[in-house]
Amino acid sequence: QVQLRESGGGSVQDGDSLTLSCVASGSIYSSTMAWFRQSPGQEREGVAAIYGFSRMIAYADSIKGRFTVSRDSDKNTVYLQMDELKPEDTAQYYCAARESGGVWYRPSTYTSWGPGTQVTVSS
Repeated sequence: QVQLRESGGGSVQDGDSLTLSCVASGSIYSSTMAWFRQSPGQEREGVAAIYGFSRMIAYADSIKGRFTVSRDSDKNTVYLQMDELKPEDTAQYYCAARESGGVWYRPSTYTSWGPGTQVTVSS
């Protein structure tokens, strides 16, 4: 059960870029790592994931072509590079980890969560 901590959020303008980082307290080599986001009044939405072992990557349709998820297992760190940010991307972004399988976008399947980092995109 690793502890996670996100960083890299901030306030930017439409079209700008940000890179989020998520550092884990222990090994994430075999873990599926995911990024979720949540805005006030909205459900928590899966943004991207990178699976353990297979290293398969999945993205939400809303961000395909704009965001890139990657991992550096030696540093126990996962990244989310966000380009061409839009106001609709404004949310609290969370890093999550799990050892289980199944679909990547269900928050309830993840056992470790970071406290989140805020991303605000202004038009």
